[in-house]
Amino acid sequence: MMENVDHHTSPCALVVDDDPLIRMNAAEMLADAGFQTLEASHVEEALGVLRQHHPAIVLLFTDVQMPGAQDGFALARHTAAHWPHISIVVASGRARPGPEDMPEGARFVGKPFSAEVVFHHLKEVVPDEHKPEPLRV
Repeated sequence: MMENVDHHTSPCALVVDDDPLIRMNAAEMLADAGFQTLEASHVEEALGVLRQHHPAIVLLFTDVQMPGAQDGFALARHTAAHWPHISIVVASGRARPGPEDMPEGARFVGKPFSAEVVFHHLKEVVPDEHKPEPLRV
């Protein structure tokens, strides 16, 4: 996990997934999109990162099924309620969102996902003032 967040450079994204390879792949895609990335392997760790770095974080990219009492849908709802400036993308290979699972404005991506699909959703969900340069084209 990256500890030093430079609040004055590119916007920051938090990637949450319990699978280290998927987390690394997603973080790489977000870095290619121009984001600094923070990583967490479960919801509790993600909440700690959000509490510490929420002013710099403009995007939450989370898996649904992870170890622990809460899943990615709960993390997405909590994030939307406490840090409404953070855009949210939820990804899963198994779960599909029900009517009350996703906060308003969040996007869902099925796994496996491609960089093209992720970029498309990022362009839609991240407001212009938070978009890094690669998403502005």
